[in-house]
Amino acid sequence: MRHDRDVESLRSRVAETLHRFDRRPADRPDLKSASVAIALVEEGPAFLLTRRATTLRGHPGQWALPGGRTEPGETYGAAARRELAEELGLVLGEDAELGLLDDYPTRSGYVITPVVLWAGDVAELHPNPAEVSELHRVPLEAIDVEPRFLTIPESDAPVIQLPLFGRFVHAPTGAVLHQFREVVMHGRATRVAHLEQPVFAWR
Repeated sequence: MRHDRDVESLRSRVAETLHRFDRRPADRPDLKSASVAIALVEEGPAFLLTRRATTLRGHPGQWALPGGRTEPGETYGAAARRELAEELGLVLGEDAELGLLDDYPTRSGYVITPVVLWAGDVAELHPNPAEVSELHRVPLEAIDVEPRFLTIPESDAPVIQLPLFGRFVHAPTGAVLHQFREVVMHGRATRVAHLEQPVFAWR
């Protein structure tokens, strides 16, 4: 019984925090719209993180949150839930949507809208091998760390590197996860849209 109350309390706290958050959309009509899912699961609690298949044309082998391009007439939440179903076989209803973080414009021509979703008790997932080479359930505590910031000659903005798995996750995924940590886990309205991607992710 205590576990059920703890789980519901976590879900409520995340939803309330995102409801209070003054989200900043990006006014970039020149870029294509995309959504990514920060899908929270009970055990941990944790979120779902993938490594993109090496056969994909765009950003092969990179760490990524489930997501993709938003279809015409589709809400950000609906797009994120559709991508979760396509990539991991995880079907969630509209009631799973807890809120949104800031938009992140990418160098490759997209505005990414992060959607925080409550996946709950997920026993089994079925990654699509055409899109996903690895799937990880990452405990939230694993991203409660300070990122590293680098300077590069190609940009005046700092490159964010989020330590994870003994290596670094870069923007956009690293930036989105850092803002989730700041906003949801610590109640700080930290902005990340200005943070740079490494040059290898610009295409």
